[in-house]
Amino acid sequence: MKKYLAEMVGTMVLVLMGCGVAVSLGCNPIDNIPAVVGTAFAFGLAVVAMAYTIGGISGCHINPAITLGLFCAGKISAKDCGMYMVFQVIGAFIGSALLFCLVGNVDGLEGTGANDLQQGVSVVGGLLAEAVFTCVFVLVVLGATSKTNGATNNFAGLAIGLALVLVHLVCIRYTGTSVNPARSIAPAVFQGGTALSNLWIFIVGPFVGAICAAGIWKLISCPKCEAAE
Repeated sequence: MKKYLAEMVGTMVLVLMGCGVAVSLGCNPIDNIPAVVGTAFAFGLAVVAMAYTIGGISGCHINPAITLGLFCAGKISAKDCGMYMVFQVIGAFIGSALLFCLVGNVDGLEGTGANDLQQGVSVVGGLLAEAVFTCVFVLVVLGATSKTNGATNNFAGLAIGLALVLVHLVCIRYTGTSVNPARSIAPAVFQGGTALSNLWIFIVGPFVGAICAAGIWKLISCPKCEAAE
């Protein structure tokens, strides 16, 4: 149970800090580029912080897409996969609830940092962006945490966090960047509107990307080498 609770706490921090920065800075991918950069680093730094906080307890997935990718790659059990996802979503709701309360008491702030299709982006474009960038992100996770990387495993948290920064810098213009269903579900429920009606994009896209990443990893990795380690 401790590893499930760790995932809940980690996801809560990710949503509170990442989405909180997006709301506080007024992240707009067209009119406020400095806020885009700040938001990207907020999500990345939150992952780095949590990786070195709960990584030794749960592995610090704090993302159902990562959990699914690891399951498809044969690295975790079906039970852990399901329980991790449940507690990740619970943690996201706690983080969103805290942010919702904070925003509601400050004039000039609104929303909870929910994902939505950005100006001029189609449903297909949004799905494609989420699938492609989740695939890249989960592939980094699989590679950075692989036993075949030897001593570089000590820097896995940093590599994963920086990868998330990079993904956000590219993808915010299209979808606000989810690559994490839990991060999208909770804020959308609190924010409502089109963020809620388009929520399925930010569940389907990341899950498809995660499955693709697991498939790619199986093609390029060396199971015998990893087992030898």
